[in-house]
Amino acid sequence: MVKKITKEQLYKRLRKVKLILLDVDGVLTDGRIVYDSEGGELKFFDVHDGLGVYVLGRAGIPTILVTAKSSKAILPRAKDMRVAEVFGDVFPKTAVLDKITSKYKVSAEEICFVADDLVDLSLMRKVGLPIAVENASGEIKDSAVYVTRRMGGRGAVREVAELILKTQGKWKNILKFYGA
Repeated sequence: MVKKITKEQLYKRLRKVKLILLDVDGVLTDGRIVYDSEGGELKFFDVHDGLGVYVLGRAGIPTILVTAKSSKAILPRAKDMRVAEVFGDVFPKTAVLDKITSKYKVSAEEICFVADDLVDLSLMRKVGLPIAVENASGEIKDSAVYVTRRMGGRGAVREVAELILKTQGKWKNILKFYGA
């Protein structure tokens, strides 16, 4: 679903993307946080989202996780997906934007941020391609230029990855890599 901009304006923004920022809880996970009997934290990640992050990296588009709540459960998943970097315990999330744009030599307009809730609002308003997952809060959806069809933790990140890679003409090379 496209909000506030035309399809052509959306495609123009998608073609500019050089870096992806992802919230974790509610975007890469379904938002549930489960504690075991010893106080350990469990998070549920979707394998399709993970492959989406991985293929973005193969196509030269790094992914960075930006979360307001750090968790030990995030680090092994980030390693599996080969994310470029993880920023935890970040609030406001805009606090890392200058560091990211400088280190990765991108402008804010070349960044896509996928988000779901109020802690993401300030960063959504600073990037070129703010995207909300289907089950995001109303304020996040209102700030997004695209709302995924899939829910957070249930394929939304994969949807975004495919949309970017197809728009940029990089999807065919991904398919070739996998033997298609």
